Amino acid sequence: MIKKFIIAIGGFAVVALALGAVKVSQIKAKSGMSHEQPPSSVSSYEAKAVAWQPVIGIIGTLAPVEGVTIAADAEGIIVRVATENGTSVKAGDLLFEIDTTVEAAQLVSLEARAALAKIQSERTAELISKNTISKAEFDTAAAQLAQSNADVAALKASIERKFIRAPFDGRVGIRQVNLGQHVARGRLLVPLQKLDPIYVNFTIPQRHLASLSVGQNVMAKVDSFPAPYPGKVVAINSEVDPSTRNIGVQALLANPGERLRSGMFVQVEVELPVGEPQVVLPATAIAYAPYGNSVYVIEKMKDAGGKEYLGVRQQVVKLGATRGDLVAIEGGVKPGEQVVSAGVFKLRNGSHVQVNNAAQPSASATPKPANT
Repeated sequence: MIKKFIIAIGGFAVVALALGAVKVSQIKAKSGMSHEQPPSSVSSYEAKAVAWQPVIGIIGTLAPVEGVTIAADAEGIIVRVATENGTSVKAGDLLFEIDTTVEAAQLVSLEARAALAKIQSERTAELISKNTISKAEFDTAAAQLAQSNADVAALKASIERKFIRAPFDGRVGIRQVNLGQHVARGRLLVPLQKLDPIYVNFTIPQRHLASLSVGQNVMAKVDSFPAPYPGKVVAINSEVDPSTRNIGVQALLANPGERLRSGMFVQVEVELPVGEPQVVLPATAIAYAPYGNSVYVIEKMKDAGGKEYLGVRQQVVKLGATRGDLVAIEGGVKPGEQVVSAGVFKLRNGSHVQVNNAAQPSASATPKPANT
């Protein structure tokens, strides 16, 4: 019985040793194999030299070409409101009428006095021709006629000041007084503005002054409306603000439909003269990092054994302006080089890659919707 047990133990030990030897040989064979990683699948983009139209992006404010808040030129009670809020008016159109009852009665009296003065002047003219009155009496009658006519004209002018009219074509706003209200001289009544065309006022740093001139194209964008409004620079201020070192600029925009209103906040882009072509890449090709941004250039490489493969070289770059999905590269990449456009997060310098351009990330300077 003990002999059989010993034989069984010995057989088990032989089998265990045999299995261990096989396992050791497998581990040794595996350790002798290379651990080459499979190539990473990436998409590529050819770096291109593009002459971008340089622009300055600033904030502007809309202002009317002609705009004023109409004020009362005489005191009295408003007896007529001749226009509705928000309507268009022409130059000379009546806006408000202030009570002229007292002035009208005074005008009747003055006109009667002027008529009598005229009769007396004509009578003295007839008498002096017959030498029946002195020259002094004739001069007095003529002076009284002139004074009476002047009094009538002055009162008519005073009455006319109570008929408040539009000084230019435009659109009235919301009136600040009501029918029957007593207003003092200088009381604000209603805003009036000419909105088509319309000004946009903005300031730019003094370093751009050499590139700025009257007639340059501008583009204004308003959050309220998707379409941009083109215009041109019409005036450049004659002095630089000493506190900000910025200079004021005014551009004129067409405003069909008068959708733009005075005081609105707008984003203005001023087109500068075209500079040298720049290398551009999609924003997805940039590996952003605190110590420096980089891209991966695709090129032929050789491994330690001299075998050629398709790999990537990490290249530090200097970034320039951004336009849509594209970024200008000011240094580090040459036109014509193939750069990884998608999949940069999984790459290292010298990594094996396999290019697959079946699906490419967006690379447009004017994406829709805009994604800048």
